[in-house]
Amino acid sequence: MTEWRRLHPLTPLLRGGRVLVGVLVVVVQQGLAQSSVLASLVVLGLAVPVALVYGLVSWRVTRYRLEGDELQVDSGVLQRRQRRVPLRRLQSVDVVRPLLARVLGLAELRLEVAGGGGDAEAPLAFLSEADAQRLRRQMLARSGALEDAQEEADQDEQLLVQVPSRALVVSILLSGPTVAAGALLALLLVALVVEPAVAAGALPLAGPLLLGLGSFAVRRLLTEYGFTVAESPDGLRLRHGLLETRAQTIPLGRVQTVRVEQPLLWRRRGWVRVEVDVAGYTGRGDEQQLTSALLPVAPRGFAGQLVERVLGAALPAPTATAPRAARWLAPVEQPVLRLGVDDRHVVGTSGRLTRHTDIVPLAKVQSLRRTQGPLQRRLGLASVHVDSAGRRLAGLTAQHRDAAEADALVDDLALRARAARTR
Repeated sequence: MTEWRRLHPLTPLLRGGRVLVGVLVVVVQQGLAQSSVLASLVVLGLAVPVALVYGLVSWRVTRYRLEGDELQVDSGVLQRRQRRVPLRRLQSVDVVRPLLARVLGLAELRLEVAGGGGDAEAPLAFLSEADAQRLRRQMLARSGALEDAQEEADQDEQLLVQVPSRALVVSILLSGPTVAAGALLALLLVALVVEPAVAAGALPLAGPLLLGLGSFAVRRLLTEYGFTVAESPDGLRLRHGLLETRAQTIPLGRVQTVRVEQPLLWRRRGWVRVEVDVAGYTGRGDEQQLTSALLPVAPRGFAGQLVERVLGAALPAPTATAPRAARWLAPVEQPVLRLGVDDRHVVGTSGRLTRHTDIVPLAKVQSLRRTQGPLQRRLGLASVHVDSAGRRLAGLTAQHRDAAEADALVDDLALRARAARTR
């Protein structure tokens, strides 16, 4: 029987600090609103020892161990909680290092478990970085993701690509949200010179929009800075982050959908962005979108090679175009609505301003649907939906195909998917 272990002794400082920061934000807002500086100072003076005591008690009652084929975690201050995580359901284990944790040499383990819901299952915060890496390898070995308990697994990594910082910054500046924010800011400045009253009236509406667009670009830079992709025994290892660093693992056999994006302003440089959806990997809130990148920016040729490496086979070329009748429903997009199918994958392209190429392994297909709206019915068209188990990229849609072709496509894909699952 494995002995129970506690988190790192500095954990109370970090946990108490999180509570204190939340209290500080509330106190500052209320203090500024009510101009009660003395009351705010009193509340802060009481909050500091309470936060530290909470962190200490929480650390004291939290323990974990690996017992057989499961991770056991006991925690809870007011309400005790016992969690048992079967390692056979383990999808991935991420090592996350927030800024303060990095300063103290600590890390957090976040587990993604099949059917685990929206948040990481049984997160362990905080461990020393060495303990976090060691525990991660032990859990992956017992889950079967690694053939053996490889204590030196990190040394077996083969670096595939490191995204240059300059290319990442330029790609963010040329992305849709940043361009939209720049155009809106330019309009506001012009209005401020020509009609100051109009600019002042538009600022309450434009300000939050500018803040949202700008914050997305900043968060993407902070999240994807220093992005590296390496091949390891348990899949592709992704490392990235500026203030908070993250080490993710993409298990190759659990990729549900791959999307290759190419915004309009990236085409001259030949750049694309690759995103993946992995079974069981959920993320938290908008973190899911920001951590779904397999490659934030890269030349199309290299990205294609990496995608084929992830999926384990060459991909069919999407050459089957939508019929001319589709121009009545998608006059701009019709020429790029293409489809490609082979015995292992289905590939579909769409989008004019941002070109999307979606790839679904046939072995991962969950369902096939044929839909036909009233206008499609009059034009003899139909759409075929190829659904996977992905959460954000839930498959692909072959839009506005000939109705007879859509019927044949559903039957063909059903046979190919059944055969792919038996391989």
